[in-house]
Amino acid sequence: MDGLPKGFHIHDGILLKRLSIRTPNLHIMRYNARGFPYNSMRSRLHSGIHPARNGPTMNDTLKTLHSLRSIHGNFSESEISDEDLQTILRTCVRAANASARQSYGIVVIEDREMMKALCGYAGSRGLLFCVDFTRLEMQASHLGHPFAAGGIPSLVIGAIDTVLAAQTAAIAAKSLGIDSLFTNGIHRGDIDRVYRLLDLPLEHCFPLIMLILGYASEEPQFQKSRLDGMGIVHYGKYHPLTTGDLEGLIRAYDDPARHLGMSEDWRKKGMAHYLDWFYTVWVGTFPKTTGKSKMLEILERSGFTQT
Repeated sequence: MDGLPKGFHIHDGILLKRLSIRTPNLHIMRYNARGFPYNSMRSRLHSGIHPARNGPTMNDTLKTLHSLRSIHGNFSESEISDEDLQTILRTCVRAANASARQSYGIVVIEDREMMKALCGYAGSRGLLFCVDFTRLEMQASHLGHPFAAGGIPSLVIGAIDTVLAAQTAAIAAKSLGIDSLFTNGIHRGDIDRVYRLLDLPLEHCFPLIMLILGYASEEPQFQKSRLDGMGIVHYGKYHPLTTGDLEGLIRAYDDPARHLGMSEDWRKKGMAHYLDWFYTVWVGTFPKTTGKSKMLEILERSGFTQT
């Protein structure tokens, strides 16, 4: 076709590269001009998401993953069994970790009032996942070896280890029919209270995320969707969003059937788009930090900001 760059053609109104790549499964996959597989492009182009129902047949593992949901503040009084709790704990430590170090600690909380004091929520059990190098340091000292646990690299590596274990715990719980809530409520207000209430080590230990486990007191009306297309997944290389992409994402958030956002009544508040509410109302409620934040002070005290 006249006027097209060399190596490109138009198909169904989409600009495509004349390129075939053989995948490990020996199927031929064509890529469009922005690097997305052509077969998925038509569903991603305007929606910003690719619904799971259009994906492959679900096995039990995929069904569990796609059934994950957050229960906000309405856990029932029903308790999870000690057997299930131990299953979750034994499973979550199977998560990948750097150099077989497991640079994290998990504090199990059974008292609901303690959970509320720590994060504002309460369920049957609370699991506080901490970046924690205390055990590794003590092992090294016991054997007479040096071990450097401080600095930003240790914090990043430890945070990755910790959050992988935490997410695995949530997946294990869901496979047992137990719901969950991840919350960073432990970071709101006086973070030192977490150290005081739980006797956490002051050095080389940082409370990263709290996982509340339990059973929902009532079933949510819907499950929230997730973006999984443009702006999230980049094929081949990073692809900056175009104006058209941004408009597609705005439409996706505005679609009431998709439940992508946090608020369902943003229209009633006079907003033209959900993201208007998100950036002006929700983000606007966050306290403005002037000077050094309390979190930075805690990280400095913990030794995680050393250069």
